[in-house]
Amino acid sequence: MTTRLNPITTPRHELRAEKARRNKEAALAAFIGKKAEIDEMLARLQALSDDHFNCAPDEPGWAMVGTLEHYASLLKRITDSAFGEGEHAR
Repeated sequence: MTTRLNPITTPRHELRAEKARRNKEAALAAFIGKKAEIDEMLARLQALSDDHFNCAPDEPGWAMVGTLEHYASLLKRITDSAFGEGEHAR
């Protein structure tokens, strides 16, 4: 009578399962790190916006409008990508 190993409990399977678990943990840690990085950038942008982009009420000129237009276009690319809009429409 031949004894067969259960493929689910072989050392090879256990090694693969451990590698998959570590990989999943690493991906989760990377995701959380990138999310924190984005949250920090968003908080800084919100604070800058709340301060009128460091522009006094009587100071805005066309140069500042151009700067804000540039910021808005960069943010639009991000939101279009994130929400599947514009050129990223699904």
